[in-house]
This record gives sequence, structure tokens and C-alpha cells, in this order.
Amino acid sequence: MARSTLAEEIRQKLGELSPAERKVARVLLAAYPSAGFETVAVLAERAGVSAPTVVRFVNRLGYRGFPDFQAALRGELDERNASPLSLYTTPGYGREPEAQDLTPDRVLGTAVTRTLAELPPHDLERAVQVLADPKRRITLFGGRFTHLLAEYLGLHLMQLRDDVRLVPGRDVERTAVLATLGRRDVLVVFDYRRYEADKLTVAQLAQERGARVVLFTDAWLSPVAQYAEVVLASQVIAPSPYDSYVPTLAVVETLIAGVLSALGEDGRRHLQAAEEAADRAGLYDR
Repeated sequence: MARSTLAEEIRQKLGELSPAERKVARVLLAAYPSAGFETVAVLAERAGVSAPTVVRFVNRLGYRGFPDFQAALRGELDERNASPLSLYTTPGYGREPEAQDLTPDRVLGTAVTRTLAELPPHDLERAVQVLADPKRRITLFGGRFTHLLAEYLGLHLMQLRDDVRLVPGRDVERTAVLATLGRRDVLVVFDYRRYEADKLTVAQLAQERGARVVLFTDAWLSPVAQYAEVVLASQVIAPSPYDSYVPTLAVVETLIAGVLSALGEDGRRHLQAAEEAADRAGLYDR
């Protein structure tokens, strides 16, 4: 099984930390991973704690000192920035030694199981809450490959509720959508390693205008995380040089089930109306 990222380790330790150490953890997670490369003094100032508190925090994570913590973070960044081309020449495609001999089905099964087990319940509940809120408009924004996942989630939501849209590809249409983002909006972003600059820019714009940001990302965390209210991270280990989005699809399916449950009879009525409109238009007869 792949080792945990530092961000995962920090989130898992939150309940064990002192209030002062928790402040350090939140500063790190809010600007991960860049905050981890600040000096102890700067990080302490940003968290509003003492320098010894920062050192105790990294000790709590199992590191002898802050230099060891930063060395681990630098090693993680090599994985975070990996491309399919760089993984192509890496034995085992970057998987942990104990996973090298696993068959593809077991690699993917392990990734899905671990992703769902480590999904923070409060983040999932909050994502369901905002996506099921009929007063909110949903805008979905995917990447090079993950636009397919954004569309998949968006098409399901369109059957269950109103005010769901995808960020278009053409500049004029995209500008028209982004210009309307405001306090009643929820921006759902899919962003995985080799993170895309436009995702960060749009998420920052949305957050500044009071919109909620829900982020689907990998275990290394997209820079968008600093603007997200909800972060749903997935494992991406795969039996090929390409990261797997199978675990992300499992999270999407889990979220859809949650929204269905939250909408209840309203969701059923909306789906029925959509089916009746499609029947009249002969859309499903083609």
C-alpha cells in the first residue's frame, strides 16, 4: 500500500494535537505544500504560536526536526510533479515496493478501498449539503482528462436539480460563466498532479466573490486546496504510467448517492420531469 502523504498524515493527526499545534497544522494545510518550506520563525508567526511549538508539531509527526520534515516534503514534491513520461521509465511506475507485484485489479482495488476509507466524513457531508441546496448554483470545472469526471458528475446533478452548468472551453463562453460567479455559487474543481494554473486562478476568483469551492484532487493536494471549503482527495496509484481516476469515480458515485438521499422526493420529481421531457422530445429513441 502506498505511503501517506504529509498532508494526509497531518489531517489524521489533528485530533491528537494541542490547540497550538493544531494552528500550525491548519496553516500548513491551507497553503500546502509551499507553507512547509517557510522557516520555523515565519511559520510560527503565521500560525500565531511560538517557534518551539512548530518544532514540537513536526516531532509529533515523527520527524527529528524541521530540516527532516522539509526533506520529506521535497521528496514528496518529486512525486507530486511527476508526469506520465517520467513515470514511464520508473520501475513499478512510482508504486511502493510492497505493491510492485500486485495484479492490476488489486492495485486499483487497493486504491479505491483506501480512498473511501480515508475520505473525511465532514468533507463528504458538506459537499452533499452544498450540492443538494436548491438555492445554490453549481458550476463544474475539469482538466485535461478530468473534464470527463466533471461532466459525469454534472450530468447526474442536472437530472436531479436545477442550476447546474459546466465551465465551457471557448474563451468568450467561459468568461461569461466566470463573470457571474457570486455568493450563491458552488464551484466544483477537478485538479490532479501537473496541476493546471487556470484552476487555481478560477478558484481564487470564486472564493473572493463569496462562492463555495469543492475540490477533487490527489493525495498531494492541488494548490486549489487553499481556496476550497471541501477537499476530496483520492489515491491515484495505477498499473500504468498514467494516474488512475477510478478511485475518484468511486468518490463521485458516493457523492451522487448522498445528493440523491438529501434531495429525496424533490430529486425524484425532478428526474421524472426530465424523463417525461426526454420522452416527448424523442431523445431516448435515437
